[in-house]
Amino acid sequence: MTRNIGLKVKEPKRECTDKHCPFHGELAIRGKLFDGKVTGSKARQTITLQKDAPIYFNKFKRYARGKSSIHAHVPGCIDVESGDSVLTAECRPISKSVSYVVVEVRS
Repeated sequence: MTRNIGLKVKEPKRECTDKHCPFHGELAIRGKLFDGKVTGSKARQTITLQKDAPIYFNKFKRYARGKSSIHAHVPGCIDVESGDSVLTAECRPISKSVSYVVVEVRS
């Protein structure tokens, strides 16, 4: 049985026993949502995302490409590979650098 997390996303087909899963565990979703591209998945249950955002410079009246790297937790019921586009949601801090959780794999 999956919990309603308050977002219109596809629920995972598998069940998991991860306590940090927003669908099957106790983790609450709050704050920001963003799409990102997975750049690394070497750590256990953790991925590295690259978030692209344009930065505007008033002096030159142009945009520049900005990037930031964010770590996110991957629940056991979601399969993620490097290069996938994922939707992540903000949650309470799970570890020192992880404050986001993967909610849906877009591609």
